[in-house]
Amino acid sequence: MNKLFSILVLSLLVLANGFVGTTSSFADGHEQTQMESAGKDKMGMDDEMMNKWMEYATPNENHKVLDALVGEWDYALKWWKAPGIKPEQSTGTSKIKWIMDGRFIKHKVEGTSMGMPFMGMPFKGMGITGYNNETNKYESVWIDNMGTGMVKGSGSYDAETKTLTEIGTFSCLGEGDKKYHAVIIYTNIDSFMYQWYMPGPDKKQYLAMVINYTRKK
Repeated sequence: MNKLFSILVLSLLVLANGFVGTTSSFADGHEQTQMESAGKDKMGMDDEMMNKWMEYATPNENHKVLDALVGEWDYALKWWKAPGIKPEQSTGTSKIKWIMDGRFIKHKVEGTSMGMPFMGMPFKGMGITGYNNETNKYESVWIDNMGTGMVKGSGSYDAETKTLTEIGTFSCLGEGDKKYHAVIIYTNIDSFMYQWYMPGPDKKQYLAMVINYTRKK
C-alpha cells in the first residue's frame, strides 16, 4: 500500500510540477518533456522503482510513430452498411495534435453524418490515441455526437508495411458490444488511410468504412 501511495503521489507531482528538464521537439514542434528524478527520496522509492516509473511515464520512439498523423486534414469517407451494397459518402475536416507533452494525440473531426436518423446533421467526433509503455500497445478511445458509447481499441505498428492495426469493441444499439478491427495505412507524408472492419449479417468481419485523409496545404 505504501508503494502504491508513493506512485500515486509521484504521478500527481509529475502532472503538477512536471519534474521538467530539457525538452526536444517531434516533427510538429511539440515539446516532449524529459523528467528528472528529483524528490525520489521523499517518495520512499529506490532507484530501480524510480527508473521503472520514469521509463513508464516518458514518451519514446513508439510515440513518434503517431507524429505522421499530426496536422490538419480533409477527409473523404465511404460507408457500407452491409457487404456488397453501394456505399454512402461524406466529407469533412480533421485536426490532430499532440497533447500531454507528447504522450497522446487528440483527433477532432467535423463533418456531415450519414444514415438515419441523423442523415445530414453536423457530425463531431473526438479520439485519443497513445502508446502504453506498460502494455506495449497502442491504445485508443473514440467518442462522437451520434451516441453515448465509447469505441475502445488497442494494437500494434508494423514498420515494414507502415500500418497500425488495432482490435476493439463498440456498442451497437439493441445488439450490445461488437468487435471490430481497424487499420491505419501510412501512405505518405501528406496522406493516410483508415479502414474499419465490423461484423456483417453473417457475423463475419467485412470492410465497412474507408476514410482517406489528405493534408491541408
